[in-house]
Amino acid sequence: MRKQFVGVRLRRLREEKGLTQAALARALELSPSYLNQLEQNLRPLTVPVLLKINAVFGVDVQLFSEDEEARLVASMRDALTEAGVGEGIALAELKELAATMPAVGRALLTLQGRYRDMVGRLEQVSTLLGEDWRGTPKPLMPFEEVRDFFAAHHNHIDVLDTKAEALYHAANLAIGAMTPGLQAHLARRHDVRVAVEGGGAGERTSRRYDAASRILHLSPDLTAGQRAFHMATQLAFLEHGEALNRLTAQANFSGEEARGLARIGLANYFAGAVLLPYQPFLSAAEAVRYDIERLERQFGVGFETICHRLSTLQRPDARGVPFFFVRVDRAGNISKRQSATDFHFSRVGGSCPLWNVYEAFAQPGRILTQRAVMPEGRQYLWVARTVTHGAGGYGAPAKQFAIGLGCDIRHADRLVYAKGIDLSDPDAATPIGAGCKVCERADCAQRAFPAIDKPLVVDEAVASITPYQGRG
Repeated sequence: MRKQFVGVRLRRLREEKGLTQAALARALELSPSYLNQLEQNLRPLTVPVLLKINAVFGVDVQLFSEDEEARLVASMRDALTEAGVGEGIALAELKELAATMPAVGRALLTLQGRYRDMVGRLEQVSTLLGEDWRGTPKPLMPFEEVRDFFAAHHNHIDVLDTKAEALYHAANLAIGAMTPGLQAHLARRHDVRVAVEGGGAGERTSRRYDAASRILHLSPDLTAGQRAFHMATQLAFLEHGEALNRLTAQANFSGEEARGLARIGLANYFAGAVLLPYQPFLSAAEAVRYDIERLERQFGVGFETICHRLSTLQRPDARGVPFFFVRVDRAGNISKRQSATDFHFSRVGGSCPLWNVYEAFAQPGRILTQRAVMPEGRQYLWVARTVTHGAGGYGAPAKQFAIGLGCDIRHADRLVYAKGIDLSDPDAATPIGAGCKVCERADCAQRAFPAIDKPLVVDEAVASITPYQGRG
């Protein structure tokens, strides 16, 4: 852990608890002078003190996490850029705000969310009145609201993990062969029969539940692991509907469409947690150094499912490597983005063509690794591979995606994918960015758009190999 000076956050915690400095020092078994130095940012926070704060007050250590700080910086920069007021605000200033006054930073994000909602409402009213009023930024789409909901939970929903583990034990499920046990549980507990039928080139439904006849229809084109996943998803709706409702009610969703998508997302989370129960899966992942292909064979599910589950292993008392999971198509559209860490791709800037997730399409089925560095200096290890969905037979439509799984470089030595990569050379990383419009790199030959916060240098007498040169 790098040196962290968290005086403001520590004083805020003390004020929230109604404690004097001397009382807090006694509670943490520190000398008053040492605590005073912490609050004055004269001494950095240490791991023992952080753990003591967690033990005494039950405070989530994420409050003092450098990952959370980096996430806040990225989100603030995104919000300011989207609102059109980010020009002239240096990255160093945002880092200082996130480090010393994170509550102010989060308030800024809340205001931006309200502003976005207001703009959306104004656009709707203007449309009804027949006016041509276009404001920015656009309100979040329902699927974006759901994505942000999972991001706010660091892609870990502990209550669903706990319920999934309980089902795994109660139904005597077998890792790697869940289908018979789940089918028997559906019949025994809910009088639901599973019918595998349909399929073919024209079939467009993988799962359909008929509540009247209590039949769960599954496509024969599904693999055994996919059938088990859909059975577990249906069990989430049948057994834990109230829990799904409580979780979605806690979020400030804009409407029923977002709430419905969130329920489906949570049910899918539960299903993944049933097929890959937390503690057995974490133990297996650690044992094979997060070798995705070996985990596929052991648990009987696909590459994407393994990667997605790896990004959720953030139980406070049993954390895995904090991963970022992403799924993109050939056109660069990011259709899934889940994060247990702070890696951030901008909503307004697109994504980076130098990222190895896009290179995966040129080498389908092969795992590619990349050591990448962001403009602010944070380095990551990325693993990428293509996957194909929906190939039911000759002539059946198929979809191809690239899956990316990344983590901070400090965790790289825990992964089998670090083999052959020089982790000691600071210049060995590939420079990437959060998207051309918000990327700070002035010397990137791959830049597709000018940076939105810097004026262009337009000179008829000079032709540069770097497009869209910015000033300042």
